[in-house]
Amino acid sequence: MAEILVAGIYLAHKPNTAAHIMLECAASNHHQVHQRWIALAPQGQGSYDLPLTELVVTEKTPKFTLLNRLLEEHRNFDWIMLTDDDVELAPDFLDTMTELADRHDFALCQPARTSDSFIDHPITQIMPGLSARRTRFVEIGPVTLIRHDAAELLLPFPEACGMGWGLDFVWPVVLERQGLRLGIIDAAPVAHRLRRPVSEYVHADADRQMFDLLAQAPHLSHDAAFMVLEAHA
Repeated sequence: MAEILVAGIYLAHKPNTAAHIMLECAASNHHQVHQRWIALAPQGQGSYDLPLTELVVTEKTPKFTLLNRLLEEHRNFDWIMLTDDDVELAPDFLDTMTELADRHDFALCQPARTSDSFIDHPITQIMPGLSARRTRFVEIGPVTLIRHDAAELLLPFPEACGMGWGLDFVWPVVLERQGLRLGIIDAAPVAHRLRRPVSEYVHADADRQMFDLLAQAPHLSHDAAFMVLEAHA
């Protein structure tokens, strides 16, 4: 039995699936799941009374700044699951994710996205017939699973990274130097179709933060990152 921390942020003033995510993660049959959530409620707007809400933030704040607040005690957990508030999870999602991550020795992984989801990078779309793929790319969201040894290398997130753009090209360099593996889990896909990505923040600001981050950190090119190294049925 693993100790798992689910860390999430939900937009109190927008339609979200936070309650659904909380319930599905709490339903794990094999692990001890702890959940910490922040409600982002600009000027106090919206509904922020979900039971696992630890903090309500009323000023617009970058995602990864908020996640750092939730992850201060990350060393107490075997796995950390970072989640947005606009995905749909299948039953047994967390148990399936961790089982396959353990089986394939993924220190950092993500669920594939269903074919009807908003998809930013084609490599993340589900590959029918596969259970998992070893890759050099794990997207910063909407759901990311981090093992304790990877967390030691990746946390805390750089405060200047803002919305996190570009981290997914830095992460593989950091982890592969230590012999750690990354992957995408196809057998536990998530649907990401409630809100279009990038709809809640200024694209130019996130772009600028990404360029600044990549200028300062070793990272993979797009061609090097979007590779499948192993495919598992």
